[in-house]
Amino acid sequence: MNILIRATAVSAAFLILLALNTPAVADHHSAQKAVLVTGASTGIGREIAETLAKNGYFVYAGARKQKDLDSLNEIDNIQAVRLDVTIQDEIGAAVATVQKGGKGLYGLVNNAGVFIGGPLIDVDVEEVKWLMDVNVFGVYRVTQAFAPMIIEAKGRITTIGSISGTLSGKFSGPYSMSKHAIEAYTDSLAAEMEKFDVRVSVIEPGNYDSQIASTALKRMREKDYAQPGAYFAEELEEWMSRPWDRSQYKSPAEVAEAALHALGSDKPLMRYMVVPNEREAGITIGKALQEAVQLNEWQAYSYSREQLIEKLDAAMNTE
Repeated sequence: MNILIRATAVSAAFLILLALNTPAVADHHSAQKAVLVTGASTGIGREIAETLAKNGYFVYAGARKQKDLDSLNEIDNIQAVRLDVTIQDEIGAAVATVQKGGKGLYGLVNNAGVFIGGPLIDVDVEEVKWLMDVNVFGVYRVTQAFAPMIIEAKGRITTIGSISGTLSGKFSGPYSMSKHAIEAYTDSLAAEMEKFDVRVSVIEPGNYDSQIASTALKRMREKDYAQPGAYFAEELEEWMSRPWDRSQYKSPAEVAEAALHALGSDKPLMRYMVVPNEREAGITIGKALQEAVQLNEWQAYSYSREQLIEKLDAAMNTE
């Protein structure tokens, strides 16, 4: 009996030592799943990070400024990560941080983004390159870097687009171009990641409280194309004189709820249009339908109204 007791004790001690010396690995069946949110310092990104943390996720919250990192670190279930999506070394360091955390990575929310507006024949190419570097290539870089972890977890990838990816008008061209690119990116990525049981979605907010346009407008007023005598000086002045203070809009809580659904639902959607009122919904859906009609106008196999309605019915019945 004593021999049996000693043998049991030795086995238990061996198992304890083995556990202590085994490197931490991700437990994808644990109750808490880890998610990375880029651009989490303010606005929509901050709202998403806090909402996910409150709902049981462990959130790696990306930000660039130290004061924002310090603020994020004070929130339960959030670990701030220094992350500029245009700097590959910082992305690599963020990957190392998440790997070291031992939780793996179930979800990625690509939120970091900037705004540039202005006349397309005047806005400098270098400005547009910077816009694309953040809004498009930033998403591309970060998703590539974390894809192996997401695939391992059979997780979720969602990107914050905009209804501006559908709506494009005077002086919003550069920003709309970047968000339209995210639409195509989502479609292709979703088709490719289906092989790995990874679901991909895009969230397209309308007008909510954020700080994305405030600094951009200050820059635009200093540009040559905004000065008297420029091609669009008068129209641009009228456009910039609109009420751009986004604090007048609702908080982005509804956008965060969409992110929560995209990450946690058994049946996540490909697209989430999230707008604060019926007017924005009507304009956006109307523009999408207008494009479909325009595509149908000048082609050898144009469909009749009845045939178009049949296609609409078929699309609405797709599971």
